[in-house]
Amino acid sequence: MRRALSGLFLLLGLVLASSAFAQQTTEQEAGDVSEVDRAAQGPLRERIAPVSGKLFSKGGRFEISPSVTLSLADPFFTKYVFGGALTYHLIDSLAIGLRGGYSLPTISSAAQICTTETTGTNTVRGCRSPLFEEVNGRAPGQIRLLAGADLQWAPIYGKVSLLAERFIHFDLYAVGGVAAVQYIGPTATNIGPNLTVGGNVGVGMRFFVNSWVSVRAELRDLIYVENVQPVPDTQLRNQLLFELGVSFFLPTTPGES
Repeated sequence: MRRALSGLFLLLGLVLASSAFAQQTTEQEAGDVSEVDRAAQGPLRERIAPVSGKLFSKGGRFEISPSVTLSLADPFFTKYVFGGALTYHLIDSLAIGLRGGYSLPTISSAAQICTTETTGTNTVRGCRSPLFEEVNGRAPGQIRLLAGADLQWAPIYGKVSLLAERFIHFDLYAVGGVAAVQYIGPTATNIGPNLTVGGNVGVGMRFFVNSWVSVRAELRDLIYVENVQPVPDTQLRNQLLFELGVSFFLPTTPGES
């Protein structure tokens, strides 16, 4: 009988202890929830906005992008190309497009004409920047018109935090396609415009301002063949082009008709 009573008291003690522990755990959890609620309603939430999902959707939209392009590392002519591109985005990561531009070639700062003059026993050597008339149609790389068709692939979309309070959304893309190039150079009979076909490959990045405007930067390698003297000799040309543009997406809102 004593053993039964002792077992009963022991069991009752275990039940009471378990009940007290469960009540204490519930109160702690309730306190944790309360702390979370206070943090959600406090000044921290007002200061730092939650990071949203994907801000920008390109699929099924047209992109109209006026741009200015600068040639890089050109030994004879620095080109300023004013043009633009029209791109249709099949899906967010894949697009096709057309582009064109008019080029204003200027003498590159790297271009030099060096001469040697001998007078009696004296030899004088000197270098100077050439005049445009001296290299017009004679030096390679004098591009006047550009046009092309591109395929664009944008597999990377991301966002960058600014001061832990604001975010800039961006995407990275690769681009490649065919190009038509008009340049000034030697022809079979004279010096004048020539038309050739080439290709280009490059990479670019968009920074999204809102749901229909972005700033675009792009680096391309334009590859084509041009005539050199004496014709019909040719030379393979690689021209690096840096492009900066502003893109406008239509419809302005995804899914808008």
